[in-house]
Amino acid sequence: MKYLNLITLLFLITSCSGTKRVVQATSKETPETIKTLDSISENVKPIEDNIPEPIVVAENGQPTESKPEIENEISKSFNHDSWTDLLQKHVSHQGNVNYKGFKADRKAVLNYITNLSENTPNDSWTKEDKLAYWINAYNVLTVDLILRHYPIESIKDIKKPWDQRYWKLGDKWYNLNEIEHQILRKMNEPRIHFAIVCASFSCPKLQNKAFEATNLYGQLTNATKSFLSDSKRNSISENKIELSKIFQWFSQDFNQNASLIDFLNLYSDVKISEKAKKNFKNYDWTLNE
Repeated sequence: MKYLNLITLLFLITSCSGTKRVVQATSKETPETIKTLDSISENVKPIEDNIPEPIVVAENGQPTESKPEIENEISKSFNHDSWTDLLQKHVSHQGNVNYKGFKADRKAVLNYITNLSENTPNDSWTKEDKLAYWINAYNVLTVDLILRHYPIESIKDIKKPWDQRYWKLGDKWYNLNEIEHQILRKMNEPRIHFAIVCASFSCPKLQNKAFEATNLYGQLTNATKSFLSDSKRNSISENKIELSKIFQWFSQDFNQNASLIDFLNLYSDVKISEKAKKNFKNYDWTLNE
């Protein structure tokens, strides 16, 4: 028994020593171990940073990847500020045009036309830039047409006014008919009819600020609403409308996606019945001064 107790004691001492050595070896961090841990922490994001991106569901019900929002900016390919300066000087808020003042500033008018000629639209321009360019071009060329023959009482005092090729833009000579019918109307924006002017009383008023790509659709909407609400150009009630002949001459432009009444109701303060009686007003070609 004595020898047995001695053997048991020796076994316990040996086991404890081994355990101590194991614990010491496990807890001891060598320089190589520390270096390895540091390199791992540098290349792995914290757990909270590895949370998956939220799934966005598209209109068709299918999941799609979440993408950062991109600010929708329209490029400004041409600066129309010089035209705005002229309009501010010589056009009232009511659209009355001071052609005598424009004639005194004829050099500035021609400089703006020259700038248009040297910066014609190309494929890199947005639709908004192109629309703004050609609307402003049409209006300044109409003013210049009047200045070439002023004083006159009406644009119709000029022989074939919309067929005169007085202006070269880029490499091509243009007349007003071509800009309106071959360029602007083909851009599928019927509101251009309330932005371009024919220098006459019954036309939409000449805005006293140039059209700009960055705010084009707001300007077109305001011009349309202003024209429709002008009782001298249009008389609108729920069951009877007397419209400008613009709506008769260019009826196909206003019936592209719906009826004329549908178009009018988008911009009229009065809700018009589909059964409303329709007539067209006589057109006054007196100069808009």
